[in-house]
Amino acid sequence: MSLYEPIESNDSRRHLQLRSPVTLEPTGELVCANSEDVAAAIQKARAAQPAWAATSMKARAAIVEKALQILLERQDEVIDTVVSETGKARTDAMSMEVFSVADQLCYYAKNAEKFLAPRKRKAHGLIGIMKQLRIVYKPLGVVGLITPWNGPFVLVMNQAAQAILAGNAVVAKGSEVTPYSARLAEDIFRQAGLPDGVLQVLLGDGETGAAIVRGGVDKVSFTGSVATGKKVAVACAEQLIPVSLELGGNDAMIVCADADLDRAADGAWVGSCMNTGHYCCGTERIYVVKEVYDEFLQKVLEKGKGLRQGSEHGWNEDVGAVFWDRQMAIIEAHVEDARAKGANILMGGKRNPDLPGLYYEPTVITEVDNSMDIMLLETFGPILCIQKVDTEEEALRLANDSEFGLNGNVWTQDKDKGYRLAAAIDTGACSVNDMAVSYGIPAAPFGGKKNSGLGQVNGKKGLRGYTHEMPIVIDRFGGKMQNGYPYSADSAEGMKKLMNFLWVKTPLGRWMS
Repeated sequence: MSLYEPIESNDSRRHLQLRSPVTLEPTGELVCANSEDVAAAIQKARAAQPAWAATSMKARAAIVEKALQILLERQDEVIDTVVSETGKARTDAMSMEVFSVADQLCYYAKNAEKFLAPRKRKAHGLIGIMKQLRIVYKPLGVVGLITPWNGPFVLVMNQAAQAILAGNAVVAKGSEVTPYSARLAEDIFRQAGLPDGVLQVLLGDGETGAAIVRGGVDKVSFTGSVATGKKVAVACAEQLIPVSLELGGNDAMIVCADADLDRAADGAWVGSCMNTGHYCCGTERIYVVKEVYDEFLQKVLEKGKGLRQGSEHGWNEDVGAVFWDRQMAIIEAHVEDARAKGANILMGGKRNPDLPGLYYEPTVITEVDNSMDIMLLETFGPILCIQKVDTEEEALRLANDSEFGLNGNVWTQDKDKGYRLAAAIDTGACSVNDMAVSYGIPAAPFGGKKNSGLGQVNGKKGLRGYTHEMPIVIDRFGGKMQNGYPYSADSAEGMKKLMNFLWVKTPLGRWMS
């Protein structure tokens, strides 16, 4: 039974029947925006954007600050909506969808003016004497924002806040699995005083998203699967518009012989099972050196015994439901492939038989290797795959033997060694003695390598990514234009002598650079 199924309608829009991942009961009907709706939204955004771009940064930041206060006032509503659509544990909803959003709204409201202020930059050499160089950050226009179902509120709020602070208008679409969590972003910003048309969150499916990407926007920010991300990249390339892609991951965890094993075991569980494992930076492969493998595994199994599933636990639930039936099918297929190829299932390995919805038991698997889909592909579920290795060097080699490169983590009490290993992992970011936390630190640029994405979001770089960094060169002194017409042999000979003086006869040119 699918969590959304097409149903007949009497209009030109696609209608979907939605179901709860917790009970599998119908929860409502989704009417998907069609291409005409998308075109109208982009036109409305285009009309609203110039006035918004002319608004002072202080006024923009004040609206984001107000959105922060409204979020805190409405946090129970946000949590209830997200949990009803995803089935995630309530604590995951609070930490990811409320605390993280509040922190990022505060950060960008405080720092956007500084990050985007026009600035002077000294030009080098002789040209620095003759010219002034200034950099201004101009909004791109209308940004298309496509977000997935695993962070249905946070991923809209975070990117939309950056784009609108930069002076853009945004046309966004969340997943058809979690449409109303995404729509809350527009509702909160409207309540905060954002002008009509500056942020529109459309309800829809993949066809709606494709219409946004092809609809004439000035940039696309996409978070989702590798396959869809490649299609988005092609569409943006054909239109010559910028794109940022945050795609899948298969993140590695390296446990060194000198690690704090209690903390590392806790980190393995949270890193693998937070948000039911539906976390693009979730830990999917755990490499443990042989000296501590048995002790680490024992601690993992012991700590996993008391994990609780089911909405009846309320705030005490540890691992929630699988958000989408299609993801459940992938999880089950990967585990069965590993089982068939000789892996040991030491805990879990199946749906929770005591619960009616899409619950997969927290699972521990050993004797895994790179012949198995679960070690090669993104499983996106509450699974710990633990592999014994001889050395840290072998762990590093296996960590890098992946088509993905989004995040990772290293566990050692030698922080210098942890830093060296983290820097050697071929991935977008890495943590030492913690699960992947880089997305939760607004100052950290976030993005993947290899099949994990293109470009970076967040931080100063991410905010500036919603602008065109425009250099303006101003002549200082006026007078006769250097090297103006008419050209002559004398002027060419003079330039040769100048180059010889700057870079051959004297160090002046290098000194001035």
